[in-house]
Amino acid sequence: MDISTGIKKNSFLVVGRVGLDLFPDPPGTGIEEMSVMHADMGGSSANIAAGIVKLGGQAALVTCVSDDAVGRACQKMLERYGVNGTHVRVVGGEARTSLAIYESRVVDHQSVIYRNGAADFEMAEDDVAAVDYSQFGALVTAGTVFAAEPSRSAAFRAFALARAAGLPVIFDIDYRPYSWPSVEVAADVLSRAGVLSDVIVGNDEEFGFMAGGIDKGLEKARELAATTASLVIYKMGPEGAITIAPTGETRTGVYQVDALKPTGAGDSFMAGLLTGIADGLSVPDAVMRGSACAAIVVGKPGCAPAMPYPNDLADFLARHPGPTTPVIKELSDAYPPF
Repeated sequence: MDISTGIKKNSFLVVGRVGLDLFPDPPGTGIEEMSVMHADMGGSSANIAAGIVKLGGQAALVTCVSDDAVGRACQKMLERYGVNGTHVRVVGGEARTSLAIYESRVVDHQSVIYRNGAADFEMAEDDVAAVDYSQFGALVTAGTVFAAEPSRSAAFRAFALARAAGLPVIFDIDYRPYSWPSVEVAADVLSRAGVLSDVIVGNDEEFGFMAGGIDKGLEKARELAATTASLVIYKMGPEGAITIAPTGETRTGVYQVDALKPTGAGDSFMAGLLTGIADGLSVPDAVMRGSACAAIVVGKPGCAPAMPYPNDLADFLARHPGPTTPVIKELSDAYPPF
């Protein structure tokens, strides 16, 4: 199965964590001043899966949750969002489902993440080996799944099994320093994951981290596109993105909004990108759909609950004056067969 065919099945196996998000109400309230908090589903991979489902795709999550009320709540939230939780394993002992507390504000924004003894890091090779990969079109994961063992080995095993089944591997670098034992380990492991991926998405800092300096990030992204990856998306925040394929590059802008918070944008971007390609959009247009989804999410409280449905996306695009820059193709008008 080639990359185009796989993504267009619009059925994704997503590997990585689900967690519980808490955010103070009303928006703008600091954690220290909170008296009311909302709770909803979080975790990069779970957010991507929820975003895919809300936009009309199918997604199943492979991870572990703790054998307690929080773990069971996350399982119920996956079900509520329509994410297949068949491959979510419950683990006992002292492992705990991840918890994130963050503020719905940009100025002086604070996020507090509890990841010590995280249950999702208990995911093992048996968990990924139990999946019937023929039921899916592509595998998707975010970098945090590689931060600790046995999850790291399980994720690499999932890559191998997906490739053996003909599924493209889609990798969001998603570097979170607090999850890793050292910078050196993170750089090595994430670079190895990147070489094994067909589609790689990351921001300028993440590619720069893999390359040994932010000034080398774009060169690293181009190197991956020229050697092992079919598609690399190099995100530059408010400056837009450069989509790189072996045949050429395309620069796109962003949809500027008054952001309520900085969290959730990358997860929503990935969901919009993948479902856009699945719906038959060209790669540049799918990147712009991802950018619109990211803009929607940063304007609302929460992450999974802020992910748009198709009507939300259509309303946003109808009201917004448009992206900051038009699509600019460079090097070649040819593009991969999506």
